[in-house]
Amino acid sequence: MKKNKTIPEHIWQFFCSARLAVYTLVLLAVTSIIGTVVLQNGAEEDYIKFYGHGWSNLIRTFSFDDMYHSWWFLSLIVILCINIIVCSIERLSVTWKIIFPKKISFNADRFRKLNLMETITLNTTLTSLILDSEKLLLKTVGPVIKEERENSVLLYAEKGRWTRLGVYVVHASLLLLFLGALIGSVFGFKANLNLDEGQTSDTAFLIDQKKPIKINFSIRCNDFTVKFYDTGAPEEFKSNLTLIEAGKEIMTTDIRVNQPLRYKGINIFQSSYGSAPPDRLTLEIINSQDKASVIRTLTTGEEIQLADGESLFKLEGFLPHFDFNGHDLGQAFIGRIVEKGGKSYQIGLPLKFPTFDKMRKGTFAFVVKEADQKHYTGLHITKDPGIWYVYAGFVLMIIGCWITFFMAHESYFIEIQTAGEMSSTFYMSGISNRNKHGLKLKIRKMCHTIKG
Repeated sequence: MKKNKTIPEHIWQFFCSARLAVYTLVLLAVTSIIGTVVLQNGAEEDYIKFYGHGWSNLIRTFSFDDMYHSWWFLSLIVILCINIIVCSIERLSVTWKIIFPKKISFNADRFRKLNLMETITLNTTLTSLILDSEKLLLKTVGPVIKEERENSVLLYAEKGRWTRLGVYVVHASLLLLFLGALIGSVFGFKANLNLDEGQTSDTAFLIDQKKPIKINFSIRCNDFTVKFYDTGAPEEFKSNLTLIEAGKEIMTTDIRVNQPLRYKGINIFQSSYGSAPPDRLTLEIINSQDKASVIRTLTTGEEIQLADGESLFKLEGFLPHFDFNGHDLGQAFIGRIVEKGGKSYQIGLPLKFPTFDKMRKGTFAFVVKEADQKHYTGLHITKDPGIWYVYAGFVLMIIGCWITFFMAHESYFIEIQTAGEMSSTFYMSGISNRNKHGLKLKIRKMCHTIKG
């Protein structure tokens, strides 16, 4: 009577199926293609623009916009990991018995029937040939099993039984790779941070969710420099950064493209740069009555008294686009003049047109001499606590593949028979689970050694 399987047995049978591994790998491959084709971590308007409202809703419903962090993609990886573990456990007991048998034995008739059989007749005594053969097997293969028959002696040796574990090393490497990917996906992050020169921050913004995330230390941009080719394209740009932790400066260093800064598992990459709003302006202030002038340098928010002793001027801020009667005059500072009696009015100081304020014909004219143009540095900040599992997985993968594809379990069989009073016949064959041509060459070489 056939025994009905329990629910745990059905679950175990499901996960130890090789077919499940194939289906899961195909699904991962297909969905990875989707993740390559579909825009990842884009803004909502980008998906509507590229795919339309209907497809955009479908993409967001199934998390195709952040596929590699979606619950179903991570679930496929977990299923594959469980499948690998269960399959390995299911087959390991049989493999273990092959690698570590209670007693090593061999079937002489099996070796005698092999096509890979070398035969030589030597003018030497049986005892001497047995001794030479034992030494050769012990030196090149390993421990020798010896059986004496009525008119012959059998010798057997083998090596590389443990190489059958190579496939399990590959399985372990895959588990480490998947484990590293899962840890990095759940506990790691990728974020961007823009810092003006002189600015300090301990908060970056996640790329996928656009949410702020605190890092365990502060980053200050001391200086940013950029060099250009004659064509105007950037040749090199670098940032001088200081890391501050618990109010203390930990380190100061330069970072460049492909030369990141690494600290406490966090990587800081130089990714971009741009122009930051200037906050310092040098002006020539001209008195319209006596043409006397004075040079003053002001920072945003600073207020000064003008030459008449009654009026005040305040540098209020900066505009990237200054509109004058419907015309865009580009970047401009905004100032405010406060006259005696409290009357005030605002003026624009375009950088492209330094003498623009002279057209106002006021008591004082303000001429732009120099603006302190600053840059901001664009930093890409990542944290991947699973990276060491991935590195270990790659190392194990190389070792496992080397064992699996380049090493073999080899068995050698020698039979020596008496052919006469001073002559003996030598038979040698072998079995290998791979590279049979290489085994044939080894056997011929060993026979050549016996002849010598």
